[in-house]
Amino acid sequence: MNIASLLSVLSGMSVFVSFLLAFFLFTVKTENKLANRLFACYLIFFAIDNIGIFINEDFIRRHFNFEFFRWSTCALIIPTFYLYILSVCFTDFRLKPKHLLHAIPFLITNAVYLLRLYFLNDAEKIQFYEHRSQLPELYGFQLMLGVQIVVYSIAVFSILKKYKALYQENYANPKTSIFKWLFQIATVLFVLYYLSIAKNALRFIDLEVLWIWANVIMQVFVLTITCWFVLKALNHPELFRGIDSKLQLARDIIHTHNENSAEEKEGKNDVITAQIASLKQYMTEKEPFLDPSLTIQELSNQIDIPVRDLSILINHHIDQHFFDFVNEYRIQKAMSILKNPLKSDLTVLEILYEVGFNSKSSFNTYFKKYTNLTPTAYRNAS
Repeated sequence: MNIASLLSVLSGMSVFVSFLLAFFLFTVKTENKLANRLFACYLIFFAIDNIGIFINEDFIRRHFNFEFFRWSTCALIIPTFYLYILSVCFTDFRLKPKHLLHAIPFLITNAVYLLRLYFLNDAEKIQFYEHRSQLPELYGFQLMLGVQIVVYSIAVFSILKKYKALYQENYANPKTSIFKWLFQIATVLFVLYYLSIAKNALRFIDLEVLWIWANVIMQVFVLTITCWFVLKALNHPELFRGIDSKLQLARDIIHTHNENSAEEKEGKNDVITAQIASLKQYMTEKEPFLDPSLTIQELSNQIDIPVRDLSILINHHIDQHFFDFVNEYRIQKAMSILKNPLKSDLTVLEILYEVGFNSKSSFNTYFKKYTNLTPTAYRNAS
């Protein structure tokens, strides 16, 4: 098997897996319909881009306009992935007319092709195709894709940073697999895209063998990543859970609050001190942290403090994320159980579920963070 054949096989496998998962995501019954469909669209655009490697020259010469249009769909790949990230992070995300702005590069590209390529005669199209690497249209398109990769990579990681901060300030479930998953896939894909920029630079160098081998290496990466993504998504459906995008970070609430009530600061320290004492007493006596799905909204309803005020109280005045604030009580409860000789028959797994955790790895991580010991070592030392 020669290099070109190997490249075609790798590309064909990647395209097949991408289309297969896209079909599954479009047809599976789930509450995450929008996220699944956006990711399916991403996979389709991704596959359309890869199809070009094994399309034969005869087909291209018979359908030049299809080939030019296929090039332009590259401008939809990363914007679709960006929208997918939004839809997974935030449960209330909905597609709106403003999101059509992400298609502007695609529309501009096709407008240029309409004026410069689509209505050329066959001889002119052949000439353009054979010398495409030296023509300004392709230079401009590659530059646009490079800028798009940089801009969207910044946007995606900014969203993930915000998502993580909001999750820690408003949710007590220590399961952070959604963030880890999205961060992993975003990192892997954008590394792939930045490598693609480097690879495309070889297009303009007169070294065909180097260009072909670069494509082979990239296709191995693409196939590996696609299969990994498929297996991860199918084996961990719980990853697709979001939070409300209307939630605000405590620092933003404080900034707004200070602007609106700068003249009402007298006496607040006493109120805050009383609220903190009341909150800690409630946590100790009522133990709401035993609920593994406790959120700041639910705790707010229980103690009758507005959620905005409670967020500021915990995240700013107590100087802890809600995430850490609740887990500290869980760990303290676990410590008391582990020290209790009457409960020595309880396993660590039973204890972690009893105190509100739902993951052994998360429990061990947080327990060691607070005690510098594993739960088993702490029990043996007590």
